[in-house]
Amino acid sequence: MKKIDQAAINTLRFLSVDQVQAANSGHPGFPLGVAPLMYTLWDKFINYNPKDPRWFNRDRFILSPGHGSALLYSMLHLAGFGLTIDDLKKFRQWGSNTPGHPEYGQTTGVEASTGPLGHGFAMAVGFALGEEMLRARYNKTGFEVVDHYTYGLTSDGDLMEGVASEAASLAGTMGLGKLIFLYDNNKITIEGTTNIAFGENVGKRFEAYGWQVLKVASSEDLEAIAGAVQEAKDDKTHPSLIIVDTHIGFGSPKQDSASAHGEPLGLDNVALTKEKAGWDSQKTFYVPEEVKTYFADKLVACENKQTKWESLIEQYTKEYPELARELQERIEGKINIDQTQLEQLFANVTKTSTREASGEILQVLSKMLPALVGGSADLGPSNKTVVKAEGYFSPSDQGGRNIHFGVREHAMGAILNGLALHGGFVPYGGTFLVFADFLRPAIRMSALMGIRSIYVLTHDSIALGEDGPTHQPIEQTMSLRMIPNVSVFRPADALETAVAWRSACLNSQQPTCLLLSRQKLAVLTEYKELIHAQASKGGYVLNPGTDDKLTAVLLATGSEVHLALAAQKELATKKINVSVVSMPSWDVFDKQEKEYKDSVMPAEIPRIAIEAGVPFGWSKYTGSDDLVMGINKFGASAPGDIIYEKYGFTVNNLVAMVTKLK
Repeated sequence: MKKIDQAAINTLRFLSVDQVQAANSGHPGFPLGVAPLMYTLWDKFINYNPKDPRWFNRDRFILSPGHGSALLYSMLHLAGFGLTIDDLKKFRQWGSNTPGHPEYGQTTGVEASTGPLGHGFAMAVGFALGEEMLRARYNKTGFEVVDHYTYGLTSDGDLMEGVASEAASLAGTMGLGKLIFLYDNNKITIEGTTNIAFGENVGKRFEAYGWQVLKVASSEDLEAIAGAVQEAKDDKTHPSLIIVDTHIGFGSPKQDSASAHGEPLGLDNVALTKEKAGWDSQKTFYVPEEVKTYFADKLVACENKQTKWESLIEQYTKEYPELARELQERIEGKINIDQTQLEQLFANVTKTSTREASGEILQVLSKMLPALVGGSADLGPSNKTVVKAEGYFSPSDQGGRNIHFGVREHAMGAILNGLALHGGFVPYGGTFLVFADFLRPAIRMSALMGIRSIYVLTHDSIALGEDGPTHQPIEQTMSLRMIPNVSVFRPADALETAVAWRSACLNSQQPTCLLLSRQKLAVLTEYKELIHAQASKGGYVLNPGTDDKLTAVLLATGSEVHLALAAQKELATKKINVSVVSMPSWDVFDKQEKEYKDSVMPAEIPRIAIEAGVPFGWSKYTGSDDLVMGINKFGASAPGDIIYEKYGFTVNNLVAMVTKLK
C-alpha cells in the first residue's frame, strides 16, 4: 500500500473515531473496518465535483448502513464538500451538519437519508434504474449525456432485511449493470456473530438473484478492491456485489467484537488504536498536510469532468434540440400540466370509480410529463397504473416507462424514493390501500426526506366487498395522515381525483398518497366548476344547503361525500338545513388561512364527520368521536353495498345523527 493511501485511510479512520468519541455516542467499528473500501471508491472511481454537488451526471454514492455516518462525513470533508473540522466536532449535536445518520437535504453530498437498514440498498436500486431509463431515452451515438454509476456500501444488517432482498431480486431481474455495492462482511452484529441468525451463503443468494458476485479476501488489499470494482464496471448487464472480508473495529482493542459496533471506544482505547497505526495519539481531528494536498489536487480533475460533460450537452443541444430541452426540464424538475385537459377529461362520464378515473388521468398526464414513470406491486390492472402507450422496463426495453415491481410493496416504495432522489422523475407506485402497511417505512422515509413519491392506493374501504376483512382498510387512511409531511388525498369522484393527481405532481417537497375507490361513484358534474376551483384547498363547501340557518356541517371524504349529499337532500324535506363539505385532504386544508377554514366550518355550527374508517382523529374537527360516523372493527366478506349498509352507512342513520342535534 502506498504511503499516501495509508495516510488517507488512517485519516478517515481517526476523524471518524474522534467524532464518535467527542459525541460520546456513535459507531466507531464500521469506519475502522471499512475506511479502505470508502477510500478506494472515492479515490479511483467516483466521479464528483464538490463545487457543484448536484451536478446531474455525477456518480451516486449510498451509505446504506447509515450508522456508519462518521465515515461518510470524514470522506466528504476530505473530498471538499464543505464539511469543516468544526462540523465534524459537532457530530450528533443539535443543529449540526453531521447528524447521527445521514440526512438528505441537511448535509451536502448526502444522496439519501439512511438509517433503517436495507433502505439505502433498495433506494440505490431506484438510483440505478433511473440512470438506465434516462440513458435509454436520451443517449444517442456519440452523445452519452447520461452516463454514471451508483455505488454503495452495504452491511450484513442491510442484507438481513427483507426490503434489501426484495430490491436485490428486482435489480438482478432488471439487469441493472451500473449498480455496484461493496459488502462489509465483518461477521458481527450487535448481539454477537452473524451466524447466530444469518447462516446463508450471501454470495450464492445474490448469484441466484442474477448478480455478479466478486470476493476480496482482505479489506487492506487496495489493489484487489480496485480490481474487483473495475471488474464490476466491466459487466454492464448484471449488478455487482463485491464481498470484502473486513474486521469491525480494525486495529482497536475491540476488533472483531460486538462491542465495537455501537459505542465509543473510550479515550484509552482510542489512544491505543492510533498508536498501533503509527498515528499521533495526542492529536484529535488531525488531517496531515500531504492528505489535504492529495485531495485538493483532485479538484481540478473533478471540475474538468463536469466541464467536459457540459460541452457534450452543448453539442447535443445543437443536434437534438427537443430531447435536450426535455432532458434539461427534467433535470431542473419543471412540471408542465395542462389543467384544461384534465378538467375536460370526464365531461361525458356519469359514473366511474376513482381508481378508473385515476387510470384515465394517468394516460393524459404521461403525455404531458415524460418524467412520470411507475407501476404497481403486481396489481397494475386493478390499480389502473399502466400507461397503455408505453412499454415495460426490462433488460430488452430500458426505455419502458411502466415498471413491473412484482409482489414487493416495501421495495417498490424504496425504489420510488431512489428514483425521486436521482432526479428527473415523478415516480408513482400502486397497491391496495390495506397493503400500505407493507410499504409504510418507505412512505415515512419519503416524508422525512421531503421528496415527491406518489403512492396510488386503491380499494380504499369496506365497499370493495367480497375480498373480505384482510383486504378492507379500516385504520390505514388515518395512519397515513399521522405521518408528518405526507399529503393524503381521498377524492370523492373523478373530478377531485384529477385535482389530487395534479397536486401530487406539482408537490415537489412531499410524498402524496392517493386513496381511491373500487366501486363506481357518480361524477359530480353539477359541481364541476366549484371542484376545479376549490378542491385543491383540501376542503371546501361542496353544497351550502338552503338559505335557512345551518343545523350542522357534514364533513366527508371519498365515497362518503355522496352519502352526505343524499342525507342533505333527505334532511331538506324535513326543513333541516346542513351544508356538505368535501375534505379530500386534511393536510392541505389545515394549511389554509384561518379565515378560509372558518368559512368552510363556522365555529358555532356543529359538525358531523362521515368516513368509512376509524373515527380516531376526526374529533379535531367535530370536537367529539360521538359526532363521527366511522368504523371501529374489521370488515366482512359480502357485496360492498351490503357491507356498507350493515356497517351503518345509510341515509337514515346520518339523518338520525343530525336530527339529534336539533
